[in-house]
Amino acid sequence: MDYFKRYFKGYSHYNWYKARADLIAGLTVGAIALPQGMAYALIAGVDPRFGLYSAIFITAIASIFGSSSHLINGPTSAISLVVFSTLGFIEPDARPDAYEAMFLLGIMVGVFQIAIAVFKLGDLTRYISESVILGFMTGAAVLLGVGQIANLLGMRDRGTAHQQIFHRLWLTLSQGHPNYQAIAISLLTIFLTLTLRKLVRKYKLPQMDMFVVLIIVSVVAYVLGWTISPTGTKTTIAVAESIPGSLPLPHIPEIHFGWVKELLSGSLAISFLGLLEALAIGKSIANQTGQTIDYNQQCLAEGIGNLSGGFLQCLPGSGSLTRSAINYQSGAMTRFSGIWTAIVVAVALLAFAPLTKYIPKSALAGLLAVTAYRLIDFKRLRYTFRASSFDTVLVVITVFTALFIGIEYSILTGVALSIILFVPRAAKLKSSELIVSNEGIIRDRLPGDPNCTSVILFDLEGEIFFGAAPELDRYLENLKQRAIEDGIRYIVLRLKRVRNPDIVCLERLEHFLHDAEKIGITVLLAGIRPDLSQSLHKVGFGEWFPKDQIFRERVDDDTDSSTLKAVRYAYYLLDDVANTCKHCASIAGNNPRKASLYYLI
Repeated sequence: MDYFKRYFKGYSHYNWYKARADLIAGLTVGAIALPQGMAYALIAGVDPRFGLYSAIFITAIASIFGSSSHLINGPTSAISLVVFSTLGFIEPDARPDAYEAMFLLGIMVGVFQIAIAVFKLGDLTRYISESVILGFMTGAAVLLGVGQIANLLGMRDRGTAHQQIFHRLWLTLSQGHPNYQAIAISLLTIFLTLTLRKLVRKYKLPQMDMFVVLIIVSVVAYVLGWTISPTGTKTTIAVAESIPGSLPLPHIPEIHFGWVKELLSGSLAISFLGLLEALAIGKSIANQTGQTIDYNQQCLAEGIGNLSGGFLQCLPGSGSLTRSAINYQSGAMTRFSGIWTAIVVAVALLAFAPLTKYIPKSALAGLLAVTAYRLIDFKRLRYTFRASSFDTVLVVITVFTALFIGIEYSILTGVALSIILFVPRAAKLKSSELIVSNEGIIRDRLPGDPNCTSVILFDLEGEIFFGAAPELDRYLENLKQRAIEDGIRYIVLRLKRVRNPDIVCLERLEHFLHDAEKIGITVLLAGIRPDLSQSLHKVGFGEWFPKDQIFRERVDDDTDSSTLKAVRYAYYLLDDVANTCKHCASIAGNNPRKASLYYLI
């Protein structure tokens, strides 16, 4: 019972006011989902009806079980591109096999996504670099635009899905002839789409521009007779396939174990990509609404949607940036807006399915060309290239992989590369030597400051895990050698800014402390935070290391810092014989100045 209360929270106080707002939003989004569903099926290389089925069932199911109040699921351009690439092993003429493989692919994606939710791994997606997503979307946009050139020109696409896209484009352009009527329809579609979007934004009209454009262009083509097929002849320009005016019955797809192997990499890519798309969009809108999103619940909703969609002849889907943004801007208030969207698409399918045979493919290609252009975030790309070479490398390699290796591998490559590049960066330890100035200030040592010959004050900052062990060894060995060469007996090692200690670095620290003790050097550990203190306790430091040489950082103690206490104690331990530094001797012998020490670090 608690399970259903949690997942259907938000519907218990559903009233007419919320229903009216969700209905208006659903009508608006449904008008966009119709042409997008058909167009995205075209990208995937499958029948347009599967895109519409996805816009009905995956949209509704994911809305029921989801966490975001505004996220709209269904077919997306990026997912459709991966589907097209994944199904490339099926022969072009074996369309029924391609459809069955697509249904099986949806089921596999759903299983993977549900597993991610069950094991509560949804939060891990936020650790994937935004640069990888930026690179993926840029590569997907280029592939989307290039992939529609044949339809824009009214030419038959040559080659097969397993061939590189630019090779297929060359085959298409070199072996065919453009259809000038189709080009006219493409240009008219692009012009009207751009013009109507400006009017929509200027006058704050409902964002149904793509749907309106599709109707206008289809009517123009029909009036000109370009989409009418006289008996026994083809239409002047290619049109979308006729869609049956009914909803699909549940269907168990054929399972060939050879297909499972071929679909594995694509299903993994779609699983992660779909979750990244959905969570990023949901989080972005939630930042504006103040809603708290349960990542694992949303992952579960994505999985249930795709798993169910596989048995309902759906194109695999995810969260749609365009439709979700329009849903939010149209005033949706609950997840029920997604259900209304699905109902609108279903009613339109049942009522107007016979008319889809008059929709020019070049019109859908024009809409997709505009979509591809809008997918490229030029402003963010410029910002990324200027800001960081690390992120620039991630973007460039992700885009390259998408264009020349395979869209299904690009996001996996980007994720692997971001991890490979991140580990050396995370392993970088920062160090600085500190001094006590004449004014009693503990600060970073400047180039003109003399070396102290009595006490070494040394600060470390960074992640002290196994990757940082060689660098930590180098710092500690240099400290020991300097102390031996200068006859220094006291070292204050400030560890306030070290994080995430692991067993490897703790062993290195223990070896250093033992070596220092053997040669008569006293090491004071300052700024020990709770996590490091707990780790030291677990590995038994308290059994052999003097407690008075550990200075813990206490949140409830605002009287003084552990660093100041450690430095004062070092001066206390110095005597006139041991203190060979005139500067330190003057401070050690001046009790009022000792008491007034403070720091700027």
